[in-house]
Amino acid sequence: MNTPDPDGLLAEQLLRLTRRLQRIQKRHLVPIGITPAQSRLLRTLAHYETPPRMTDLAERLEVVPRAVTTLVDGLESADLVRRAPDPTNRRVIRIELTDAGLKALGELRSARRTAAEDILAPLDAEQRAQLGVLLNALFDVSDVRRPC
Repeated sequence: MNTPDPDGLLAEQLLRLTRRLQRIQKRHLVPIGITPAQSRLLRTLAHYETPPRMTDLAERLEVVPRAVTTLVDGLESADLVRRAPDPTNRRVIRIELTDAGLKALGELRSARRTAAEDILAPLDAEQRAQLGVLLNALFDVSDVRRPC
């Protein structure tokens, strides 16, 4: 007789929810004309006080620098970001948001709120609060790998 694997079921539920979140997010980004990866880069840019270098973005996004170059190329062609020379070191290029990029960030925030409302619609306020507590507990765990 097989015994149920509650952790395995929970892991599958989390994976299904992640895929659902990605589908909903993608659907809400289509009208803005950017991909989820481009959205993440724009949101990351907004957290810097001064325009970062591409290597800074790659580190923060935990991707290889080439991936950032591709994302910046796409966003630059859409006039959402621009490459700007560093005022103190002419060999360094910084990435900054354009006015259109700032506007797109506002649209992204609205799209993310709408996507969150879609996802959370089945939950009442108390359930949403409980979910927040549970998710925070999962985020606060260090990313230590344990042997399988």
